Amino acid sequence: MELPKISKPALRALGSINVKTLEDVTKYSEAELLALHGFGPKAIRILKGVMEEQGLKFKEE
Repeated sequence: MELPKISKPALRALGSINVKTLEDVTKYSEAELLALHGFGPKAIRILKGVMEEQGLKFKEE
């Protein structure tokens, strides 16, 4: 499933760890993503909303 519309810095941050789909996001916890340069709380909120609709979750910490 394609990534939702989030900021370009957040997309670059995900690209830096080779995340290209929502399924790829499930391999990481919220804390791990927030630690990325350019990735912030707003991007987490957007991803979380779309992931919940698809029945997906972040990795447990």
